Amino acid sequence: MAAKEQYFSPETIDNKASKMLEDIKTIVGKLKTQEFIPQKSALLVIDMQKYFCDESSIPFVPSSPAIIPKIKQLVEEYAVKNLPVIFTRQMNTPEDAGMMSKWWKHTISPESDLSKIIPELVTSHAVILSEQSARENLNTFILNKTQYDAFYNTQLEDFLKKKGITQLVITGLLTHLCCESTARGAFIRGFETFFCVDATVTYKEIYHTSTLLNLAHGVSSMVLAEEICGKLHHESQ
Repeated sequence: MAAKEQYFSPETIDNKASKMLEDIKTIVGKLKTQEFIPQKSALLVIDMQKYFCDESSIPFVPSSPAIIPKIKQLVEEYAVKNLPVIFTRQMNTPEDAGMMSKWWKHTISPESDLSKIIPELVTSHAVILSEQSARENLNTFILNKTQYDAFYNTQLEDFLKKKGITQLVITGLLTHLCCESTARGAFIRGFETFFCVDATVTYKEIYHTSTLLNLAHGVSSMVLAEEICGKLHHESQ
């Protein structure tokens, strides 16, 4: 694997993410804004698994510890509002890996402990998203996926539309692969997306900022986690 960077740390993430937003505005120009409607939104937490977040794992993302508190706060705010939270979980078998196994040296086995969502984020109330669980009065789910795009060959679109969800807040990793692919997948399916600059992360800053620039130009509204939390909290007052 190419050299990694720790471009976000708990101490620097706030200032650095704000600077990224300013840089995006300079390059892209006036950013597209969409009215955030909490009751029409769901939170997507993309692939925050031990595989990427455990320092002992070879694919560990060095900047991932910095975004965990941001995502945790979002999860808690969504729980208070009783709004949907979907944790995606990337994993593959030889039968469903497709290009994943051709491109990458290793894929994530469903049986591996590293495939689990990190305990700092997932709650005991989370259940696997299925036709049955989607019909129950639940709002915290784990969505198993096999490709970058969380919509690909999953029940995500049907679930969201049945819930009346029209907006998605995107967090997690990797910014330039699964997060970006899912944002694009959401866009072509008619969902408005809010991409969290400081609650997504990847291996290198250039990968991260490239995604932000591309999505800001034609796919997603760029936001900070505290903006979304503030609007959720304000509505509950």
